[in-house]
Amino acid sequence: MEDNPVRQPDDANGSPSAPDRHPFPGNLSKYARPALIVGALIAIVCIALLIIIFFLDSFNAATYSMTGKSVQDATDEARDIRDTYAGARIGAIVGLVVFGVVALAGGVVLYLNRGTGPKEEYDDGEDVDFDDLTGQ
Repeated sequence: MEDNPVRQPDDANGSPSAPDRHPFPGNLSKYARPALIVGALIAIVCIALLIIIFFLDSFNAATYSMTGKSVQDATDEARDIRDTYAGARIGAIVGLVVFGVVALAGGVVLYLNRGTGPKEEYDDGEDVDFDDLTGQ
C-alpha cells in the first residue's frame, strides 16, 4: 500500500485540478478590496461636496435676501441663484449612490469570501532567523 495522498482527478489537459477556493466566478474577490476602498473614498468625497454645496446655497440665499428679496421668487435672478450648483448637486448625488453601491458590493464579496484565501504553500510553520539566512 502506498502512502501517497489522494490525487484529485485530472482535468481535460492532464494537469491535476485544484479545488476552487472562490465561490464567485471570475475571481471577483481580488477586485473586492480595491472596490470597497475606492467606493468608500469617493462616497465620502461626494458627501463632503454635498455639505459644501449646502453651505454655499445657504450663503447665496442669505446674501440675496439681504436686499429684501427672496430666493423663492419667480424672477430669473432668483432662479439663477437656486440653480447655481444644480449640476454639482446632481453629480454628487449620483456619485454617492453609484460608489456607495460599489463599496457595498465590495464589502459583500469580501464578507462572503472570508476565510477562503489561498493557503501559502511555501510556509511550513518554521521560524527563520538571521543566522539561518546568512548560512552561519
